[in-house]
Amino acid sequence: MSSTRSLAGVDEIHAYLIEQLNSALRRPGTFSQGDAALWMLVNHLLFVECQPEVWAEEQRSWASRGSGSSTGLGGMFGELMPGGNDQDCVASVYTEFAHRRGWLRPDRLLAADEHHALRARVRQWARTDRSWADVLSEFGPPSILCGGDSPLYSKTLGYLGEDPEEPMVFFHLWNGSTTAAGSTWHELDEPVLLAVRFADALFDEAFTFTPEGQRRRPEPGSLCG
Repeated sequence: MSSTRSLAGVDEIHAYLIEQLNSALRRPGTFSQGDAALWMLVNHLLFVECQPEVWAEEQRSWASRGSGSSTGLGGMFGELMPGGNDQDCVASVYTEFAHRRGWLRPDRLLAADEHHALRARVRQWARTDRSWADVLSEFGPPSILCGGDSPLYSKTLGYLGEDPEEPMVFFHLWNGSTTAAGSTWHELDEPVLLAVRFADALFDEAFTFTPEGQRRRPEPGSLCG
């Protein structure tokens, strides 16, 4: 007598993939090296939604925004900040895409006026050196934290408002987590802010670097881990 097994339905598979994607965005390092897990989950979701062509469109969008490095998003970040291809930086760009697709499950939405005020003043605010604690004190808990909450590791905080048309704002924080020769890992008590980035903008216009971020920027042609 043969046994039968029930299979998950399309809606269940879709919900499961969204749950896994949200977990991977928050802790990309526990899922894979690089962006392999994020890429796979996005591809599976688009397959379930019968829109596989959207991924090629998104990659063209990244290229048009300035991610022209042969090593992709990681390479682009690596040219801008130490340890710049840390997975949380790359995960933040996937977070933008997940938000536009309606897949992102934010931990918090900022009220419209709160998000507007953040966007209006954050570039000037970031022209002074800031820490992780400073970001939380000034703007509150993020909508999404990419990279985990340990102070020993770099991370990216993303802030999202109630209006889905308004861009996310990301804070890229660093704590010496680079494999570059001569670097000191975990050299700080808590991560420091290197740059603020506005989502969906041209990459060379999206970043505002703190003084520390400017000091830490890699030399042209140097390798960043």
